Amino acid sequence: MTSEAAITPSKTQLKNPGYRDFYLLRSFVAGGVASCCAKTTIAPLDRIKILLQAQNVHYRHLGIVSTIFAVKKNEGFLGLYKGNGAMMVRIFPYGAIQFMAFDKYKKLLRVKIGKSELVHRLMAGSMAGITAVIFTYPLDMVRARLAFQVKGELGYNGIIHTFKTIYTKEGGFRGYYRGLLPTIVGMAPYAGFSFFTFETLKTNGLRHFPELLGKPSSDNPDVMVLKTPASLLCGGIAGAIAQTISYPLDVTRRRMQLSAILPDSEKCRTMLQTLTYVYREHGIRRGLYRGLSLNYIRCIPSQAVAFTTYEFMRQVLHLNKTA
Repeated sequence: MTSEAAITPSKTQLKNPGYRDFYLLRSFVAGGVASCCAKTTIAPLDRIKILLQAQNVHYRHLGIVSTIFAVKKNEGFLGLYKGNGAMMVRIFPYGAIQFMAFDKYKKLLRVKIGKSELVHRLMAGSMAGITAVIFTYPLDMVRARLAFQVKGELGYNGIIHTFKTIYTKEGGFRGYYRGLLPTIVGMAPYAGFSFFTFETLKTNGLRHFPELLGKPSSDNPDVMVLKTPASLLCGGIAGAIAQTISYPLDVTRRRMQLSAILPDSEKCRTMLQTLTYVYREHGIRRGLYRGLSLNYIRCIPSQAVAFTTYEFMRQVLHLNKTA
């Protein structure tokens, strides 16, 4: 049996670059696993959201529930998971980078600007989200194209073919980053408020109701963590608040990503142009916030699972012991 002293890192180990790199690798894995679990949970709802956001001609006249049944009828059960392969390829590095970057940015900001935890959480969350988006955006573009494509349409045949087609027909590498600006603008408040809300609820919950909401971490009894139901609740609230704030920009991002294959592509070339067009043509409820009710259904369990799984993986990988 391994002794506690053998597991606990010494000061020499913590000063060793190799040990720190190993910590970052474990943090990277924890974030990736958490995000994959979260997205797999709500993959069918993601497909429906994209179809509704971009007004797909086959489903634009339907509501959320009727679209789910129509996709299943027309494309089979696996049609609900179309584009999910590309999503998993994207979401592991996305989540891994985001959670790892959040920890690093929070520590850096604490050193640079003092002890204001509220500012640290908001800024670190925004910066982490933007960092993850920049590194993984081409995969999100490919996933959106595959998810929007309806069975029987001649278009993209898998992830690699989609990458090649976009590169060849849409201006090379620039084609992979269509819609990046509204994504970054939208990600700043989304990731910022998501991390901010969860961390704030977690901190205050453990401070005021430690016995009701908290328990000692399995890898470090000196660190208190949220019980699973409390973590799920905090994550769900964080996701709902963040999505409400950033949803119109999410719609804009999808329209720009899909503009090359939509009949009104010339009206969706820039972020402002797309926002204006969607608002004028469809209004606020049926345009800028179309599919928001579905997004609540998907984002609340998604964020709940993501944060809860990450907190669990931190214990499994002994991140609370070495943080």
